[in-house]
Amino acid sequence: MQKQYVCFIKHFNKIPVIIALSVILVILASFSGCTSHEPASRQYSVAEDGRLTLNFSESPVSTSIIEKNANYTIERLVFHTPHGEVYGILGIPNNKTIAGFVHAPGAGVKKEGHINRMKPYLQSGYSYLVLDIRGQGGETEGYPLDFKLDFQKFANQGFPQYYDNILDMLEAAQYLRDRTQVPVMYIGESNGGRYAIIAAALDSASRGVIAVSTSGFDREGDQYTGIQRKFLLSIDPDTYLSLISPRNTFIFHSKTDPIIPFDSGTKLFSYAKDPKEFLTFNGTHGINEETDQLILQRLAQLYHN
Repeated sequence: MQKQYVCFIKHFNKIPVIIALSVILVILASFSGCTSHEPASRQYSVAEDGRLTLNFSESPVSTSIIEKNANYTIERLVFHTPHGEVYGILGIPNNKTIAGFVHAPGAGVKKEGHINRMKPYLQSGYSYLVLDIRGQGGETEGYPLDFKLDFQKFANQGFPQYYDNILDMLEAAQYLRDRTQVPVMYIGESNGGRYAIIAAALDSASRGVIAVSTSGFDREGDQYTGIQRKFLLSIDPDTYLSLISPRNTFIFHSKTDPIIPFDSGTKLFSYAKDPKEFLTFNGTHGINEETDQLILQRLAQLYHN
């Protein structure tokens, strides 16, 4: 079964890393490719107005049990996608599942680092699936986040890894829906929060997004034209966030975040539409015990009222 996700993108936000790529963007401006030449099982296109379309056919999935007790089962998953194997860990309550979550960790964080912190969710009746993002040092192969290389692929009608990461989340969410028959929400931290926001916007079947310690890119794409604008539009969370409404948006940020400034988090939130909530937490960067407690409180209100 092939799934199609479409999002209309009108603007882009500032990406300090991408500013350094201005020369590369100009050099590659002569390329006009905006549609991937890929097997039908995984495709994208970006229209002149910035519309991003992602297509995929659901990949075969292998599973093996990591842990099983009276309350829940935790499994290792392997999605055999046409662009390589993607690994994840899935926890499912043994009794009734209320809802499901697909989590994109931040850079350098492996899926195994979330096994213990997912257990309160499982005990509360929520299924939880964590992916190893491509190129972040886990089992899923790939390269670290590289806007220059992704733009070169885009310009040559190849497949940017940034799009693959979003598609991996979309596939994982569909797998979880098929398996549990419950609504799914996306969760992401740091750069993973950006993938989560875009996936939630593209996936009209999702319940929304929980984004922790992340930001958008300050609409940098509006400073460019042609293929540069298309690419920049296609990867900026700020231009997607409002499209999640009327589904839920929760943004978490610490005032002492040393990696992504607090002001960047509040600016991202300014693009969201109701229902939305901005929550501050103690700590520095990324999900911690406090954010989990706050999330579980909001979920109780969301699913039990």
